[in-house]
Amino acid sequence: MYFRDRAEAGRELAGLLCDLHDQGALPDSVVVLALPRGGVAVAEPVARALGAPLDVLVVRKIGAPHHREFAVGALAADDPPFFDAGTLGRLGLTEDSLAGDVDREREELHRRERRYRGDRPPPDLKGRTVIVVDDGLATGATARAALRHVRRRDPAHLVLAVPVGAPDALGSLAAEADTVVCPHRPAGFAAVGQWYEDFGQLSDSDVVTALRGV
Repeated sequence: MYFRDRAEAGRELAGLLCDLHDQGALPDSVVVLALPRGGVAVAEPVARALGAPLDVLVVRKIGAPHHREFAVGALAADDPPFFDAGTLGRLGLTEDSLAGDVDREREELHRRERRYRGDRPPPDLKGRTVIVVDDGLATGATARAALRHVRRRDPAHLVLAVPVGAPDALGSLAAEADTVVCPHRPAGFAAVGQWYEDFGQLSDSDVVTALRGV
């Protein structure tokens, strides 16, 4: 167990990111994007410590048909879905066979965007240092979709920051971000929740409250 809760994890990340900022390794205007829901509670202390605006980037996992928690792909905004071709092959799945899942997840993604942001447009990321924050990294599918979405918006510097992550997944994302910050990379990684004492689910209201408070 590494963290009492997501707030504690966020404070540890905040310290590391503030050190990088003080060293000049996080150039230009910083914006923090949390992957809701769980990533918001981690990102809130990060944004406060950096004096940066906090917003959300809603990404939806595309789960295997008989094990929805196991990601075979992910969606961000209206971007084309990302699929892990190797995982699809091993499970005997095709992108076409998951079209219904993609439609359902896209609908939920937009529902959450409306709930969290209302009529407020997404932040302009061009030329900024963008820090993408989640509460942990398992397969890396949602983080990959998020990073590719941000990269298309021409940031000056793209950072992935997670408190704990699977080493293989982190290695596979090294080419997607300019900087990866992850203090804990346990060899025996099975699930994000195993590294938290309190890993309770956040509600949509929790996310909205956090966004209003930073």
